[in-house]
Amino acid sequence: MTPDSTRFVLVQPSHAGNVGATARAMKVMGFADLVLVRPRFADVLTRDETLAMASGATDVLAGARISPTLADALSGITHACATAMTPRDFGPPTFAPRQHMATLAGCAERVAFVFGPERTGMANDDVYRCHSVLSIPTHPDYGSLNLAQAVQLIAYDWRQALGGFDVEPRTQAAARADIAAVQGLLAHWQQTLLRIGYLDPAAPKKLMPRLNQLANRLQLTPDEVHILRGIARAAARQQE
Repeated sequence: MTPDSTRFVLVQPSHAGNVGATARAMKVMGFADLVLVRPRFADVLTRDETLAMASGATDVLAGARISPTLADALSGITHACATAMTPRDFGPPTFAPRQHMATLAGCAERVAFVFGPERTGMANDDVYRCHSVLSIPTHPDYGSLNLAQAVQLIAYDWRQALGGFDVEPRTQAAARADIAAVQGLLAHWQQTLLRIGYLDPAAPKKLMPRLNQLANRLQLTPDEVHILRGIARAAARQQE
């Protein structure tokens, strides 16, 4: 299944910002097919707020279309997923997104995810047109999701079901300080601890060997050794 076989449908969106944020949510997950059904503003795809919230996903907005009906918006789709906070008494079966998407991803379907108006959610008649209902698991005491947030969650779960994107590791192992540098640090700290009265030479209680083991576990870098020696110098100056 390719991104081109996935469509996101917003039914009667009333806030231009949500349309722009939806485009952004889709693009970061690799989707581009957006259809709006009877939006509040006829020029919603080009409004300043829409473009601002799209944050660069203007190509998704440029390719989006406006449909007069949900039936028209679902043209060519073979499996439509309604979204609803709570299951309906009658209608298609309700699933948690990941549960259903794991099955759906293995089928040769053209999938649409349908979202209702911000204030009311999907109307029953629109839900009845769909093959399944997706209910995003939320806290039982407060399940109200912003429209664009809901789109982002669904888009992410669907992308994961399709195989996800690789994450490039960007961590780089820092060079470690050599033993001589660490021992120099410990000697410096020993002098400072003696000066400030923390280390009692008559009863050292293995403090320095313990600090040695701590330094080994930390695998200090040369920069970190310099920082710790700087702290030791500053502490020693307070005793002058």
